[in-house]
Amino acid sequence: MVKSYLRYEPAASFGVLVSVDSNIAYDSSGKHILAPALENVSVWHVRQGTCLKTLSPSLASRGPALAVTAIATSSSSLMASGYADGSIRIWDSEKGTCETTLNGHKGAVTALRFNKLGSLLASGSKDNDVILWDVVGEAGLFRLRGHRDQVTDLVFLDSDKKLVSSSKDKFLRLWDIETQHCVQIISGHHSEIWSIDTDPQERYLVTGSADPVLRFYTVKHDLMDGQSVSEDNATNTVENGDASIQNKWEVLKLFGEIQRQNKDRVATVRFNKPGSLLACQVAGKTVEIFRVLDEAESKRKAKRRINRKKEKKSSKGVAELAENGVVNHGAREEGNNPTVTVPDAFKLLQTIRASKKICSIAFCPITPKSSLATLALSLNNNLLETYSVESSSTTRNIAIELQGHRSDVRSVTLSSDNTLLMSTSHSAVKIWNPSTGSCLRTIDSGYGLCGLFIPGNKYAVIGTKGGTLEIIDVRSGTCVEVVKAHGGSVQSIAATLDGSGFVTGSTDHDVKFWEYQIAQKPGQDSKHLTVSHVRDMKMNDDVLVVAVSPDGKHIAVALLDCTIKVFFMDSLKFFLTLYGHKLPVLCMDISTDGDLIVTGSADKNLKIWGLDFGNCHKSLFAHADSVMAVQFVHNTHYMFSVGKDRLVKYWDVDKFELLLTLEGHHAEVWCLSISNRGDFLVTGSHDRSIRRWDRTEEPFFIEEEKEKRLEEMFESDLDNALENRYAPKEELPEEGAVALAGKRTQETLTATDSIMEALDIAEAELKRNAAHEEEKARANVAEFRPNLLMLGLSPSDYILRALSSVRTNDLEQTLLALPFSDALKLLSYLKDWSSNPDKVELVCRVATVLLRLHHNQLVATAAARPVLTLLKDILHERVKECKDTLGFNLAAMDHLKQLMNLKSDTLFRDATTKLLEIRARQSKRVEARTETKGEKRKKKKQKKSTDGHSKPGPKHK
Repeated sequence: MVKSYLRYEPAASFGVLVSVDSNIAYDSSGKHILAPALENVSVWHVRQGTCLKTLSPSLASRGPALAVTAIATSSSSLMASGYADGSIRIWDSEKGTCETTLNGHKGAVTALRFNKLGSLLASGSKDNDVILWDVVGEAGLFRLRGHRDQVTDLVFLDSDKKLVSSSKDKFLRLWDIETQHCVQIISGHHSEIWSIDTDPQERYLVTGSADPVLRFYTVKHDLMDGQSVSEDNATNTVENGDASIQNKWEVLKLFGEIQRQNKDRVATVRFNKPGSLLACQVAGKTVEIFRVLDEAESKRKAKRRINRKKEKKSSKGVAELAENGVVNHGAREEGNNPTVTVPDAFKLLQTIRASKKICSIAFCPITPKSSLATLALSLNNNLLETYSVESSSTTRNIAIELQGHRSDVRSVTLSSDNTLLMSTSHSAVKIWNPSTGSCLRTIDSGYGLCGLFIPGNKYAVIGTKGGTLEIIDVRSGTCVEVVKAHGGSVQSIAATLDGSGFVTGSTDHDVKFWEYQIAQKPGQDSKHLTVSHVRDMKMNDDVLVVAVSPDGKHIAVALLDCTIKVFFMDSLKFFLTLYGHKLPVLCMDISTDGDLIVTGSADKNLKIWGLDFGNCHKSLFAHADSVMAVQFVHNTHYMFSVGKDRLVKYWDVDKFELLLTLEGHHAEVWCLSISNRGDFLVTGSHDRSIRRWDRTEEPFFIEEEKEKRLEEMFESDLDNALENRYAPKEELPEEGAVALAGKRTQETLTATDSIMEALDIAEAELKRNAAHEEEKARANVAEFRPNLLMLGLSPSDYILRALSSVRTNDLEQTLLALPFSDALKLLSYLKDWSSNPDKVELVCRVATVLLRLHHNQLVATAAARPVLTLLKDILHERVKECKDTLGFNLAAMDHLKQLMNLKSDTLFRDATTKLLEIRARQSKRVEARTETKGEKRKKKKQKKSTDGHSKPGPKHK
């Protein structure tokens, strides 16, 4: 009989607060931070420091291809996350549900930006393309091509009519969304542009690159009457000829530059929501915060600058007559309209210095009363911090840090009852609840390389890189004692059979045996556990791993010389040497019955040995990189191995067969621990995540799994074929070319197949029905039995069901793969479907896509003409009916809104806020006038005094 096994599946992932590949973002309420956590997005409550929910993609696709690479939030509860495989998911952050998945990019998504309403989403990618998505319709609108390198940032301008994209090709491109073409290309940067942003009033656009300056551009807005307005007064000069035509399209004009304090490249530039602050984060540990002065302030500053300049030049005396022209120029500038430069409008306010390298920043959309703004930082050591920015200083408010390690997880150990999990890292030991993933204790320690729970699970022992053994009280979360154990790092700890002690192996060539003892500190009543050194065994090379057989007979020691030496446990006499590995053994385990020992090495192989004669039963090429940990499932000959290739593998050692490959980790997997019952295992990785994999009740067979793996390999080859790997490289797109937004995927091909199948079944059913009607007319025949595959639907409804199941984003690519004959059949059904008001939009989309694709053939095919003429009349009518219904509903909703407004006092509240705004503006104007009058008086006085000094001069001579 064929043997079946139980499947293991990913159950939980914890320990990652924020991953380094993506940015962080606040939601619209300002209470929550959305942080990337490998393939998930975590929603953190800032004040409480707790993770409220995790937005996880479906289990169908796992691993590094699904790492989150970009996050954007809209003004509503919707947020978008971009992934390394080019897909984009739109989530409802309040409900925690995935609304839709958009496939269009061939490379990792690098930039996402919603428009102000949240109805459009722009995405940029490593495939150099920008795609505009309709969030409401859940479909791609168009793809904008032109950049020669990856797109790094995007920003909407001019009431969402224009889009600016920056790229590593050193150019900014301005796209007109309505005409779908590039209207302006801005050069001038000497290195890659990494980030761009615009203030809420769209006065300035700022760009950050590896250049030592931040560049600012003024934005020209289109007004309703066809004229244009710009913030920069210098652009209001009248020009003739070609220059004026050129200026018509010149939306962005260089305003100036400002010197940065730091030499590292810019990673992010962002304005806060009111537009009063600008943060510039560099690819290092600092964030520079600039204050954005309003128009009146910047003009005053410009005037003061001009006056100082004039005073300096006049103070040089009459001797330098050559400078008279410059002085006059200053006097002309000094009029009512001085030219504002970048240093007049932007002033360095603060510099935030973090403890580690900053990955990304985000301003809180809600401005607190006590400070100017709140800024959140994500650091590359798995840490989230928030700072409150004040005019004179910045203070760190909150650090979310307890739920994860600052660096790699080097070892994981489960307690004997599987209720506690201990993980070690370079500076801390953490105790977790493995079922919920919550961190129970954090204990500061040395660099822990291995760990062990002492029987009773009240204490634990950690072996460190410094050669010490740290004894930890699990209940109180304190380090009780530190024992200097070895001259080199403690590489391995193994418990003895009787539970009275343990064995340690170190790089100082020693294997030491220890026993537990109870000790009492002098002057204290409480007793605590300690360890004493009993005996040791000297080796001739560094000890990498120590393993004690579960029957207590043997102890195996793996050395740096690639051999494994086996000794008798009681007498420590030599028993066997296991040769065969080409590189040092990094891990090993002995089966529960003591028959087999399995060793994993840096040579990527697993070797299975018999402990009776020391012969190698089998050598398995297990991983694509070093095998880091291996462990048997208790009381079985099944085992798990993990490696630097990011994979967890499940093996049957008796059959030497690979059973399962578990993907999920995004970096090297260092360690592994299996529960006593084998119902779950825990792995720790370089990506700082700890993952739990649970055994399910679902059985599987080896042959089926092999077939599945072959199918996956075939499908991945198919995907490569879809991308024309062997076809000649396509030419670079022309300037500002537009293309379809979608991407052909396995899903779109499957959808095409289902539509073609539905068309064939429906056609066969119609023929059967017609034949039955003919027979019925001739004589009495049996009752017509419909095809069971059609689920009791009519042929037309059956095809509509197949078409409706296609995701709106995939519809274009699905219809693109349909042959012309099937497209013609599909067109003939559109007339029936258009009578259903819910399907009018779908019918119109199908009709327009098919007409665009097959226009030439449809025109040339006589059979298509009657169908097209019929559709031409019907579709216009149906669309008009839908528009009328929508218009009527909108008008009714407006009417209801007016009625509600009449009942409430919101109108008066709005009026009072407007009145206050008008008063504030008027007071500013009055202040400005009084200041200018005061300045004029000062100048008159200065003139009189200078005249008085200069007149008596000749008399003295």
